[in-house]
Amino acid sequence: MLSVVPAVAPESTQQAIGYPSLFLLVLIGALVPVVPTGALVSSAAVVAVHQTAPFSMALVFVTASLAAFLGDVALYWLGRRGMRSRNGSRWLEAIRSRAPEDRLAQAQRKLADHGVAVLVLSRLMPAGRLPVMLACLLAQWPLRRFVRGNLPACLAWAVTYQLIGVLGGSLFAEPWEGVLAAVVLTVLISAVPSVWRRLRGTAAE
Repeated sequence: MLSVVPAVAPESTQQAIGYPSLFLLVLIGALVPVVPTGALVSSAAVVAVHQTAPFSMALVFVTASLAAFLGDVALYWLGRRGMRSRNGSRWLEAIRSRAPEDRLAQAQRKLADHGVAVLVLSRLMPAGRLPVMLACLLAQWPLRRFVRGNLPACLAWAVTYQLIGVLGGSLFAEPWEGVLAAVVLTVLISAVPSVWRRLRGTAAE
């Protein structure tokens, strides 16, 4: 007896699971900055390169940028609540703990000189997002002003890491090879600031 239920194509299954998973993980990564969101976006772009479904790349871009934007806005809103609270909040402390004093001071100077442009660039710089976000909080930026600057920042961030994934997916025939290359590249990019600070510290001694 023939089944009247159509078989689900593997690619359709990947999309049904992949996009919601990408959205959720990037959103969590924006709120709790321990998830390598850049590597996630690059990996998703690699998979999209090898898919035949239309608009795969556009869906990766929309999903990643929207999740990053909502996560940033939620974290900033929680940080503002912590600033107004006498006892602060664990979210504000989490931002402070990941914004070293030297990085914060640098972010405050640049924010005072260049305004929203610094917020846009902060998402493209490894470990630059939270010091600039904390500088915005200390400068008492209203949520609306932060949102206006954060939107292009998230769009630029999604495009950048998606291009890394496209490069990895184009260079290798197998998706897993492209994913591995994209992850390695994003990890190396993320490690550059800490290596640079250590080298400067060693040279100053």
